[in-house]
Amino acid sequence: MLTKGKFYTFEGIDGCGKSTQLARVAERLRDGGTHCLVTREPGGTAISEKIRELLISPDNKGMCSETELLLYLAARAQHVREVIKPAVDRGETVLCDRFEQATFAYQGGGRGLDLNAILGINGFATGGIVPDMTFIIDIPVEISQERLNKIGKGKDRMESAGALFFERVRAGYMSAASTDPQKIKLLDGTKRAEELTDEILGVIACAKG
Repeated sequence: MLTKGKFYTFEGIDGCGKSTQLARVAERLRDGGTHCLVTREPGGTAISEKIRELLISPDNKGMCSETELLLYLAARAQHVREVIKPAVDRGETVLCDRFEQATFAYQGGGRGLDLNAILGINGFATGGIVPDMTFIIDIPVEISQERLNKIGKGKDRMESAGALFFERVRAGYMSAASTDPQKIKLLDGTKRAEELTDEILGVIACAKG
């Protein structure tokens, strides 16, 4: 009988370092003998990656918030059924760059859509699968902008939303962490990368124990 795998998600506003931490954590877990599947949202499957292109393209500035929400959840529905759930069922450890908390923070907090409505549609999209643990890497919006400017990254449709939008997104993330601290860990993204990685791995180790 296969042992059910684990599902960990990494969240935060752009430039927070979540993708870097996910890669570092995956490497350390693999070095310790854990088989890890690394994926991202929106994306992770051929269909979901096509939806991602629609979502982030600056050509689609006229996209309304409701369309944006439904596209994210359509990508998630495919991703869960094609990649995430099968991997967890096989006993693998899945590390995902963004998941449902991004929707609650960006479309709920940032866009101001009704959170109860989002919760209902998201539950339908995920089929009820939830992360074992979510790591929110928090940084001030000013630092986010500084980091993105430093690497010279061109802004996609979401990243062009402006500082006030990202302040609302950040507040949404922080609210989620305060509501469910056992399942959502809020981490200081201004710490050294090595320190953050050790902190995340410590939480994972405690959860396994």
